[in-house]
Amino acid sequence: MVLRDWLGLRHELPRRRRLLLMVMSFVLPLALWALVSYVPWLWHPLVHITNAGSVDYLAPGMDVDGAVFARETAAAQKAGLALPEGYRVNPLYLPPPHKVARAFVTAFTTPPRLPNEPWLHQSLGHSIRTILWGFAISSLFGVPLGILCGTYRFFAKLQEPFIEFFRYLPAPAFGALCVAILGIDDPPKIAIIVIGTFFQQVLVIANTVRKVDPALIEAAQTLGGKGWQLVWRVVIPASITDIYTDMRILLGWAWTYLIVAEVVGTMSGITFFINQQARYRNFDNVYAAIGMIGIIGLTSDILLAWLGTGLFPWKRRVRSGKKIPVVEAIPIAPAVDPAVSAAKTVTGNAKS
Repeated sequence: MVLRDWLGLRHELPRRRRLLLMVMSFVLPLALWALVSYVPWLWHPLVHITNAGSVDYLAPGMDVDGAVFARETAAAQKAGLALPEGYRVNPLYLPPPHKVARAFVTAFTTPPRLPNEPWLHQSLGHSIRTILWGFAISSLFGVPLGILCGTYRFFAKLQEPFIEFFRYLPAPAFGALCVAILGIDDPPKIAIIVIGTFFQQVLVIANTVRKVDPALIEAAQTLGGKGWQLVWRVVIPASITDIYTDMRILLGWAWTYLIVAEVVGTMSGITFFINQQARYRNFDNVYAAIGMIGIIGLTSDILLAWLGTGLFPWKRRVRSGKKIPVVEAIPIAPAVDPAVSAAKTVTGNAKS
């Protein structure tokens, strides 16, 4: 019984338990990272040399494999020579958490090594603009087409077979073509994001629209609704909240294409910063930059979720076994599902 209560198999988890599990989802990976970083006997494969002893090719500050260090120490001891000294460390590419945490500040305050290199905030701004442009263009065409495919079988049979074929083609494969057609600056990067999200977007939204309750459409048709009136007054209002959720998920999908897109043509944005820092072996900055992408994505998703509660006040969330409005602090008129409102409108038109 206790396990079922914690798993939430048949009911919503209490608010405190949800918050605790959300915190633990971040604490557990961080704890594992800290154990690997700070516990010497857990996993420290290298030895940081503090004294080379009699071994010629060793030097203070060098990191060597633990097995090599043990072999050279044994050979020097057997020969009666000065022993090398050092302590176990992790590879340079796995910095401890405190160094990465410090890099979240120093990466913004440290000027670039070369005059023509951008600052971190400039790189992040460039990447965000690329994502927004690519996703906006993809949504401008993908959302209407997805609604049409989900509503009318004519558009579904005409478009979806090709879209199903094209969505299996990897977007990075079009990088050379995009550069040849659009140049080496931002347009080919935006095109890669469009290619990577548009076809998935059409299929996902079409599938969401197909889940609209057929009874709503049949009732509207019985009462005189037809053609585009059904789309605007019934289908879209009935599916708009789920489409909005799909768009939030697909925006995260667009972020996954960012690194690939930014290496097309001239490297730019956060990808340029990550590659430069890796070249300088500043892996703490690399981890910080990767973490910033996740923070920006998660923050934007939380803001969009909060915005959705204001845009769609009729959407209710089950909490503690009863339905309550998601937005309680903002005084609003009684929330009405637009699909129900549309049905009433069609009824009124039919009576008149």
